Amino acid sequence: MQHLNTFQSNIESYNVLIIGNGGREYSIALALQKDKRVQNIFFSPENPAATLYLKTYHFNYSNHDELLQLIKYHNIYLVIVGPEAPLMDGISDFLQSHKILVFAPKLENAKLEGSKAYMKEFANRFNIPTAKYKEITLETLQEGIDFIESLPLPIVLKANGLCGGKGVLLIDSKSEAKAKLYEMLDGRLFGDAGKKVIIEEFLNGYELSVFALSNGNDYVVLPACQDHKRLFDNDRGPNTGGMGAYTNLPQHLYNKDLESKIKDRIFTPTFKALRDSNMPYQGVLFAGIMVVANEPYLLEYNVRFGDPECEVLMPLLKTSFFQIALSFAKGENIENIEFHDECIVCVVMTSSDYAQDNKSNKYPAKISFDINPQDTIDYGHLVFANTTIKEGGLYANSGRAIIAIGKGKTLKIARDNAYKLVDSVDFEDKHYRKDIAYQALAT
Repeated sequence: MQHLNTFQSNIESYNVLIIGNGGREYSIALALQKDKRVQNIFFSPENPAATLYLKTYHFNYSNHDELLQLIKYHNIYLVIVGPEAPLMDGISDFLQSHKILVFAPKLENAKLEGSKAYMKEFANRFNIPTAKYKEITLETLQEGIDFIESLPLPIVLKANGLCGGKGVLLIDSKSEAKAKLYEMLDGRLFGDAGKKVIIEEFLNGYELSVFALSNGNDYVVLPACQDHKRLFDNDRGPNTGGMGAYTNLPQHLYNKDLESKIKDRIFTPTFKALRDSNMPYQGVLFAGIMVVANEPYLLEYNVRFGDPECEVLMPLLKTSFFQIALSFAKGENIENIEFHDECIVCVVMTSSDYAQDNKSNKYPAKISFDINPQDTIDYGHLVFANTTIKEGGLYANSGRAIIAIGKGKTLKIARDNAYKLVDSVDFEDKHYRKDIAYQALAT
């Protein structure tokens, strides 16, 4: 079967492969389907709800060569990589070497997320504002203990490697911080990913998620989001992969002055340094920002869309996401990316044992709906993450299962609509936070 990338430009329909199968990737598929040029969407691995509701296709692969064969067999024109692990496995480099268009950065740039130590050293080298830190291994444990003693509480410990967004500890006791540091370094916490630890000073402010799209030469910043990492209301409980997010933010949280500072002090020097090092960045770069007295500090870089931030950014786009991904994968630019003039709030529904040590035997749990789950209604829609199909019905697995996306002219309306959708979904011991967007809506 002929490789689609060899076809002439008069082809008007394209097949797209999404690597990854969570809520982020489901949201990307929804956005792609809005462009009539997208003919078929493939997932690898399968998102069962996307197969059921979006009529997508799927396949698995065991190595890069097998992936390349499947891409050629299915005439896939563009590959979009969702999660970070395949990027650290060099998937972009391999596919680009075979002339496959990929919307994702190469391995050298993926190290900005793959190694917290590399990212912190990079920030220091190019004068990008970031928290004071020290990189510690088991051999330098005493240095870590001394550094903990020198810091005010709370203490921030970060696993150097990939932990699915859960490798950060915020600890209110120096004795506990020392104990957790040792548990990380000897592999009991986070395995190999924690055998090198970044100890950071705590920055007292509020967090933002800010995304930039780069074609290797220029970049554009998307509307800022705010994520909710903690499992329970009022930012209590363990860190998670994300319990909800929202955009557009009010002026007291994000404004033109703050955006300019983030561009000038964080994104511009980062992209320039990578270009100057012959490593131009193509794809999406996610800056976790801490704002302290209206001054931005870089907490971390991720080299892909955040989850659940992607779920609020995709419906905000007026410009075709397929066109955006295609243009940036080619190294081209889009003169103007347009957004809908509305607010988006998402609320994540999880199993009761999510982010808990003890797992429940209640899952998979059958899901019931008061609405048609595949409908996009005027006030929002549902996004499906960790689910499975049994006996023709959809079941929630242990973890983040379903995300409710609410839209509205104001954040309050969008939030109310998101929770209206949450109420339309039921499965055993469904858990969700009830205070998403509280920083924006607090009076």
